Amino acid sequence: MSERPGALLDISGLNTNYGKISILRDVSLSVNAGEVVALLGLNGAGKTTTMRSILGLTPPRSGSIRFEGASIEGWPAYKVARLGVGYVPEGRRMFKDLTTLENLQLAETGRSGDWTIARVLEHLPKLAELRGRKAGRLSGGEQEMLAIGRALVSNPRLLLVDEPSQGLAPLVVEEVYRILGELKGRGVAILLVEQNALLALKIADRAYVLDSGKIVYAGSAAELRADRERVRTLMGLSDVVA
Repeated sequence: MSERPGALLDISGLNTNYGKISILRDVSLSVNAGEVVALLGLNGAGKTTTMRSILGLTPPRSGSIRFEGASIEGWPAYKVARLGVGYVPEGRRMFKDLTTLENLQLAETGRSGDWTIARVLEHLPKLAELRGRKAGRLSGGEQEMLAIGRALVSNPRLLLVDEPSQGLAPLVVEEVYRILGELKGRGVAILLVEQNALLALKIADRAYVLDSGKIVYAGSAAELRADRERVRTLMGLSDVVA
Protein backbone atom coordinates (compact mmCIF):
# COMPACT_ATOMS: atom_id res chain seq x y z
CA MET A 1 0.00 0.00 0.00
CA SER A 2 1.30 3.45 -0.85
CA GLU A 3 1.87 6.13 1.75
CA ARG A 4 -1.28 8.01 2.73
CA PRO A 5 -0.83 11.73 2.02
CA GLY A 6 -0.74 13.88 5.15
CA ALA A 7 -0.54 10.97 7.61
CA LEU A 8 1.56 11.63 10.70
CA LEU A 9 1.99 7.89 11.22
CA ASP A 10 1.61 5.54 8.27
CA ILE A 11 1.95 1.76 8.62
CA SER A 12 1.72 -0.49 5.59
CA GLY A 13 1.93 -4.28 5.26
CA LEU A 14 3.37 -4.80 8.75
CA ASN A 15 4.34 -8.35 9.75
CA THR A 16 5.79 -9.00 13.21
CA ASN A 17 6.77 -12.30 14.82
CA TYR A 18 7.63 -13.49 18.30
CA GLY A 19 10.17 -16.15 17.42
CA LYS A 20 8.52 -18.32 14.78
CA ILE A 21 5.00 -17.27 15.81
CA SER A 22 3.35 -14.75 13.51
CA ILE A 23 1.56 -12.03 15.50
CA LEU A 24 0.85 -9.22 13.01
CA ARG A 25 -0.17 -10.11 9.47
CA ASP A 26 -0.12 -7.44 6.80
CA VAL A 27 -1.33 -4.69 9.17
CA SER A 28 -1.90 -1.25 7.60
CA LEU A 29 -3.15 1.80 9.50
CA SER A 30 -2.58 5.52 9.76
CA VAL A 31 -2.93 8.37 12.26
CA ASN A 32 -3.26 11.97 11.10
CA ALA A 33 -2.04 15.02 13.02
CA GLY A 34 -4.38 15.94 15.88
CA GLU A 35 -6.44 12.78 15.43
CA VAL A 36 -7.41 10.07 17.93
CA VAL A 37 -7.43 6.58 16.42
CA ALA A 38 -8.72 3.60 18.42
CA LEU A 39 -7.06 0.21 17.94
CA LEU A 40 -9.44 -2.43 19.24
CA GLY A 41 -9.54 -6.21 19.50
CA LEU A 42 -9.55 -9.14 21.86
CA ASN A 43 -6.63 -9.97 24.14
CA GLY A 44 -3.90 -11.49 22.01
CA ALA A 45 -5.12 -9.85 18.80
CA GLY A 46 -1.84 -7.96 18.34
CA LYS A 47 -2.66 -4.47 19.64
CA THR A 48 0.31 -4.10 22.00
CA THR A 49 2.58 -5.77 19.44
CA THR A 50 1.57 -3.07 16.96
CA MET A 51 2.68 -0.41 19.41
CA ARG A 52 5.91 -2.27 20.21
CA SER A 53 6.62 -2.53 16.48
CA ILE A 54 6.16 1.22 16.03
CA LEU A 55 8.49 1.90 18.97
CA GLY A 56 11.17 -0.52 17.84
CA LEU A 57 10.77 -2.67 20.96
CA THR A 58 9.68 -5.64 18.80
CA PRO A 59 11.09 -4.94 15.34
CA PRO A 60 8.82 -6.04 12.48
CA ARG A 61 9.83 -8.82 10.11
CA SER A 62 8.61 -6.83 7.12
CA GLY A 63 6.47 -3.86 6.17
CA SER A 64 6.75 -0.09 6.35
CA ILE A 65 6.41 2.30 9.31
CA ARG A 66 6.68 5.99 8.44
CA PHE A 67 6.51 8.89 10.87
CA GLU A 68 6.29 12.36 9.38
CA GLY A 69 7.47 10.79 6.12
CA ALA A 70 10.59 9.15 7.59
CA SER A 71 10.94 5.35 7.50
CA ILE A 72 11.43 4.22 11.10
CA GLU A 73 10.80 0.47 11.01
CA GLY A 74 13.44 -1.29 13.08
CA TRP A 75 14.76 1.90 14.67
CA PRO A 76 15.74 1.64 18.35
CA ALA A 77 13.15 3.01 20.77
CA TYR A 78 15.25 6.00 21.87
CA LYS A 79 15.49 7.28 18.30
CA VAL A 80 11.73 6.88 17.77
CA ALA A 81 11.07 8.77 21.02
CA ARG A 82 13.35 11.61 19.94
CA LEU A 83 11.34 11.96 16.74
CA GLY A 84 8.25 12.76 18.81
CA VAL A 85 6.53 9.48 19.68
CA GLY A 86 5.44 9.19 23.33
CA TYR A 87 4.37 5.95 25.03
CA VAL A 88 1.94 5.28 27.88
CA PRO A 89 2.43 1.53 28.38
CA GLU A 90 -0.01 -1.02 29.67
CA GLY A 91 0.60 -1.48 33.39
CA ARG A 92 2.21 2.03 33.65
CA ARG A 93 5.73 0.69 34.41
CA MET A 94 6.91 3.29 36.90
CA PHE A 95 10.29 3.53 38.57
CA LYS A 96 8.60 2.69 41.83
CA ASP A 97 11.45 3.71 44.14
CA LEU A 98 11.67 7.16 42.55
CA THR A 99 9.34 10.04 43.28
CA THR A 100 6.72 11.40 40.91
CA LEU A 101 8.99 14.33 40.09
CA GLU A 102 12.02 12.09 39.51
CA ASN A 103 10.03 9.91 37.11
CA LEU A 104 9.13 13.02 35.13
CA GLN A 105 12.72 14.26 35.13
CA LEU A 106 14.00 10.95 33.77
CA ALA A 107 11.51 11.11 30.90
CA GLU A 108 12.72 14.43 29.51
CA THR A 109 14.28 13.91 26.08
CA GLY A 110 15.46 17.42 25.32
CA ARG A 111 12.91 17.85 22.54
CA SER A 112 11.76 21.45 22.40
CA GLY A 113 8.10 22.17 22.99
CA ASP A 114 5.50 23.50 25.39
CA TRP A 115 5.32 20.44 27.66
CA THR A 116 7.80 21.27 30.40
CA ILE A 117 7.59 19.53 33.76
CA ALA A 118 6.12 22.72 35.21
CA ARG A 119 3.36 22.74 32.60
CA VAL A 120 2.61 19.05 33.12
CA LEU A 121 2.24 19.63 36.86
CA GLU A 122 -0.01 22.61 36.16
CA HIS A 123 -2.11 20.62 33.70
CA LEU A 124 -2.26 17.58 36.01
CA PRO A 125 -2.49 19.19 39.45
CA LYS A 126 -2.82 15.85 41.22
CA LEU A 127 0.76 15.09 40.18
CA ALA A 128 1.90 18.41 41.65
CA GLU A 129 0.41 17.35 44.99
CA LEU A 130 2.25 14.02 44.74
CA ARG A 131 5.57 15.25 43.36
CA GLY A 132 7.52 14.06 46.40
CA ARG A 133 5.76 10.69 46.79
CA LYS A 134 7.41 7.52 45.50
CA ALA A 135 5.65 6.14 42.43
CA GLY A 136 5.24 2.75 44.10
CA ARG A 137 2.96 4.37 46.70
CA LEU A 138 0.62 5.93 44.12
CA SER A 139 -2.78 4.47 43.35
CA GLY A 140 -3.46 2.92 39.94
CA GLY A 141 -5.18 6.08 38.73
CA GLU A 142 -2.36 8.28 40.00
CA GLN A 143 0.18 6.06 38.26
CA GLU A 144 -1.80 6.30 35.01
CA MET A 145 -1.73 10.11 35.24
CA LEU A 146 2.02 9.95 35.92
CA ALA A 147 2.47 7.69 32.88
CA ILE A 148 0.64 10.27 30.75
CA GLY A 149 2.66 13.13 32.25
CA ARG A 150 5.88 11.21 31.73
CA ALA A 151 5.04 10.80 28.04
CA LEU A 152 4.07 14.46 27.68
CA VAL A 153 7.41 15.85 28.92
CA SER A 154 8.99 14.32 25.81
CA ASN A 155 6.82 16.77 23.80
CA PRO A 156 5.34 14.10 21.52
CA ARG A 157 3.59 14.70 18.21
CA LEU A 158 2.03 11.25 18.63
CA LEU A 159 1.03 9.54 21.87
CA LEU A 160 0.68 5.74 22.00
CA VAL A 161 -1.67 4.90 24.89
CA ASP A 162 -2.09 1.23 25.84
CA GLU A 163 -5.09 0.17 27.98
CA PRO A 164 -5.44 3.36 30.08
CA SER A 165 -8.59 2.15 31.88
CA GLN A 166 -7.17 -1.20 32.94
CA GLY A 167 -7.83 -1.92 36.60
CA LEU A 168 -9.19 1.54 37.39
CA ALA A 169 -12.43 2.54 39.11
CA PRO A 170 -15.08 4.16 36.85
CA LEU A 171 -14.60 7.66 38.26
CA VAL A 172 -10.84 7.42 37.73
CA VAL A 173 -11.36 6.17 34.18
CA GLU A 174 -13.58 9.19 33.54
CA GLU A 175 -10.79 11.51 34.71
CA VAL A 176 -8.17 9.75 32.58
CA TYR A 177 -10.37 10.10 29.50
CA ARG A 178 -11.04 13.74 30.32
CA ILE A 179 -7.29 14.29 30.19
CA LEU A 180 -7.00 12.42 26.87
CA GLY A 181 -9.83 14.56 25.49
CA GLU A 182 -8.00 17.73 26.51
CA LEU A 183 -4.83 16.49 24.82
CA LYS A 184 -6.79 15.85 21.66
CA GLY A 185 -8.12 19.41 21.86
CA ARG A 186 -4.54 20.66 22.09
CA GLY A 187 -3.58 18.91 18.88
CA VAL A 188 -1.79 15.82 20.24
CA ALA A 189 -2.41 12.81 17.99
CA ILE A 190 -3.24 9.63 19.91
CA LEU A 191 -3.21 5.94 18.95
CA LEU A 192 -5.37 4.37 21.66
CA VAL A 193 -5.54 0.69 22.58
CA GLU A 194 -8.51 -0.07 24.83
CA GLN A 195 -10.56 -3.11 25.86
CA ASN A 196 -13.60 -0.92 26.57
CA ALA A 197 -14.52 -0.44 22.92
CA LEU A 198 -17.38 2.02 23.35
CA LEU A 199 -15.33 4.20 25.68
CA ALA A 200 -12.50 4.40 23.15
CA LEU A 201 -14.88 4.98 20.24
CA LYS A 202 -16.46 7.91 22.07
CA ILE A 203 -13.21 9.89 21.95
CA ALA A 204 -11.80 8.52 18.67
CA ASP A 205 -12.16 9.92 15.17
CA ARG A 206 -11.42 6.64 13.43
CA ALA A 207 -11.02 3.02 14.49
CA TYR A 208 -9.32 -0.19 13.50
CA VAL A 209 -10.18 -3.64 14.83
CA LEU A 210 -7.57 -6.40 14.95
CA ASP A 211 -8.46 -10.10 14.95
CA SER A 212 -5.67 -12.69 15.10
CA GLY A 213 -3.18 -10.10 13.88
CA LYS A 214 -5.22 -8.90 10.91
CA ILE A 215 -7.23 -5.71 10.44
CA VAL A 216 -10.90 -6.67 10.11
CA TYR A 217 -12.41 -3.18 10.39
CA ALA A 218 -11.15 0.25 9.39
CA GLY A 219 -13.43 3.26 9.38
CA SER A 220 -15.36 5.90 11.29
CA ALA A 221 -15.37 5.55 15.08
CA ALA A 222 -18.77 7.23 15.33
CA GLU A 223 -20.35 4.86 12.82
CA LEU A 224 -18.91 1.81 14.57
CA ARG A 225 -20.02 3.03 18.00
CA ALA A 226 -23.57 3.56 16.72
CA ASP A 227 -23.72 -0.08 15.57
CA ARG A 228 -23.51 -1.92 18.89
CA GLU A 229 -24.26 -5.26 17.29
CA ARG A 230 -21.23 -4.84 15.04
CA VAL A 231 -19.08 -3.81 18.01
CA ARG A 232 -20.28 -6.92 19.87
CA THR A 233 -19.47 -9.15 16.89
CA LEU A 234 -16.07 -7.62 16.12
CA MET A 235 -15.00 -7.68 19.77
CA GLY A 236 -16.41 -11.15 20.44
CA LEU A 237 -18.55 -9.87 23.32
CA SER A 238 -21.85 -11.15 24.69
CA ASP A 239 -22.81 -7.53 25.43
CA VAL A 240 -21.33 -4.04 25.27
CA VAL A 241 -21.55 -1.21 27.76
CA ALA A 242 -21.10 2.51 27.24
